[in-house]
Amino acid sequence: MICLNIAIRGVVQGIGFRPFVFRLANELGINGWVKNTPSGISIVAEGTADLLDMFVVRLRLEKPALSSITALEKKILPHPFGCSKFEILSSEENDEPAALILPDLAICSECKREISDPSNRRYRYPFTNCTHCGPRYSIIQALPYDRAKTTMKNFFMCPECEREYHDPMNRRFHAQPNACSVCGPHLELWNSRGTPIEKHDSALRQTAELLREGNIIALKGLGGFQLLVDATNTTAVNNLRARKHREEKPFAVMFSSPEAIRYECELSDGETKFLQSVQSPIVLLRRKENILSRIAPNVAPGNPQLGVMLPYTPLHLLLLNEISFPLVATSGNISEEPICIDEHEALQKLHAVADYFLVHNRPIERYVDDSVLRVTDGDEMLLRRARGYAPLPILLEPSTPISLLALGGHLKNTIALQKNNMLFISQHIGDLENLSAQNSFAHTIEDLSALYNEQPKLILCDSHPEYSSTQFARNKYSTVHAVQHHLAHVASCMAEHHLTKPLLGISWDGTGYGTDGTIWGGEFIEWNGKEFLRAGTVHPFSLPGGESAVKEPRRSALGMLYELFGEKIFEKFPNAENWFLENEKKLLLKMLAVNINTPRTTSMGRIFDAVSAILNVRLRSGFEGQAAMELEFAAAAVKTQRYSFHLTEQHNAQCRFIVEWKPMIEEIIDDLHNGISCRIISARFHSTLSAVIVSAAQRMKYSDIVLTGGCFQNQVLLKNSIASLRSLGYVPYWQKKIPTNDGGIAAGQIYYHHLTS
Repeated sequence: MICLNIAIRGVVQGIGFRPFVFRLANELGINGWVKNTPSGISIVAEGTADLLDMFVVRLRLEKPALSSITALEKKILPHPFGCSKFEILSSEENDEPAALILPDLAICSECKREISDPSNRRYRYPFTNCTHCGPRYSIIQALPYDRAKTTMKNFFMCPECEREYHDPMNRRFHAQPNACSVCGPHLELWNSRGTPIEKHDSALRQTAELLREGNIIALKGLGGFQLLVDATNTTAVNNLRARKHREEKPFAVMFSSPEAIRYECELSDGETKFLQSVQSPIVLLRRKENILSRIAPNVAPGNPQLGVMLPYTPLHLLLLNEISFPLVATSGNISEEPICIDEHEALQKLHAVADYFLVHNRPIERYVDDSVLRVTDGDEMLLRRARGYAPLPILLEPSTPISLLALGGHLKNTIALQKNNMLFISQHIGDLENLSAQNSFAHTIEDLSALYNEQPKLILCDSHPEYSSTQFARNKYSTVHAVQHHLAHVASCMAEHHLTKPLLGISWDGTGYGTDGTIWGGEFIEWNGKEFLRAGTVHPFSLPGGESAVKEPRRSALGMLYELFGEKIFEKFPNAENWFLENEKKLLLKMLAVNINTPRTTSMGRIFDAVSAILNVRLRSGFEGQAAMELEFAAAAVKTQRYSFHLTEQHNAQCRFIVEWKPMIEEIIDDLHNGISCRIISARFHSTLSAVIVSAAQRMKYSDIVLTGGCFQNQVLLKNSIASLRSLGYVPYWQKKIPTNDGGIAAGQIYYHHLTS
């Protein structure tokens, strides 16, 4: 007999790993025990050498579908313990938690069946879960993952739930949120003053009736509140927009089934797979043309895409089953603030938005918004990484001896923590535009550090001195290193793909503070194996009014046209006469002439905005990226010629080439005057940018090309660039599991340090 000690690290807690080990050991006749530890799973197994070899092999091969083993270490102990059976022991605690916390998971098929079965004791119970599904990250308070360290600790299980919880053969064995209608959380329906109207199942049925009547419901969901309204009711959607002060930004829609989605949208097998996955994100789909859509036109005005999702909790599923229409399901917050997680906070902040509140008494430990993705080249491309994905880490090799904390950027903020060889990325925090968001940012830093019992030795931040995240770092910590924004973008994509060899990164976005104090955003970054260098950029231009240009594409266009034509703008391009009032034109031209409040930029995002304004697609933006999105939508899905451009060599160690865009803008204006359609011009513009990328790749002579930054959320640009690079033998990389927008900056800051330290 041999006694083997096996330590397993990875995603191994809260998903039925111990009962799997228990059943496998009993099947093979192996004695010993298994238990949770803060580092993962610990197993002591006694048996013959052949049996133990088979046991280890099958641990890897037959592990639960939701699990992930990052390390399995085994050693032979000097003496067997003489165990007479195999047991599951209580969890072990110490001061070094390192186990991976599982994200919140969508309801599984078995739980769906139970809540739909009138003979089952969990029939219509909206908090049904098991080891295959349910809340995890949103309820955990400390490691190891046991009920006493979750927000379920004050719900004492009834005898039937207790029996399931302690039965290793039951799929609810040690399912920490396990409960039923007898002993678990329950629903209440409140009016906008917080007065309870209905409880339990009656509250759910009454909510369905209120939605039919066009009311706005604030629903306490899995990771926070959502605002729900009938997606087919134009008046109800208008009310939600007016009360939430969200004029044009698209809403996501929750459908009851893939079949219901398929009526409205093009739906591939890959997109269906992600919609029905355990992550159950919002997926951006192409809407069908020439159909009589049920969706109110103001849900996603002027947008050929629709963000859709399926019910991912029992509560959502039961509610959708009560009604015959899809629901707008948007974040339950005041504009630009984090989503509410507490019913009393929600009542205070949302009483003027929601007509009624469907709440429950299971506390939410941390807010976790819905994840958003689109499918590109057959694979996922996360645009917002939150529920279902956070806080699973990326593995880095080799391990770093000191712990690192990265505070990300200012918009779409996430933070990241590196401990040993694991890079943990927080859930989406959002834009740090107000005190509420900044407080949430600070709380998330404390929360992630406390979960892993880590006091980081080095803090990484963006180099922009006015970012809230940068100021927080400088004010709170003593050892702070700044990482330039666009280098962090490139490193973020490299981290996901574990890239270390030399390459060229194309880092295109709206705004990033450059090392020369100007606004960068159209950057070509070289990684030579030792350091990151700015190899090239686009020709800079001025932004009249600075930050105002972000919301007014007409200002970006004026800056580009001034760079091209000087004060003869309105003579050379008369269309611009209608962009501004007479006094505005005089003021802006004077600002440009004397260089007052007209910062220089190389931003590709602002170039998109400028072209959008020149084509009269969008002069003012109602939300971030709207002008670029509509320019993307306008691009015809046809192959077309490109516009002219050239790369100018620079005898400058700081930047070796500049992309000259002036010929492109001149030809766009010629096309416009010659009556060429906006669709064709936009398609040519996108083709030109892909050709710029290829030219830069040929200039730099690296085979691996990284495409990163917010501009590569644009599918026309991304797909054109991938195809063009591949056709010439280059290997393009783009982001899939880490957002290519600023949601990936924190991860990039850590990987940048990982590569350069």
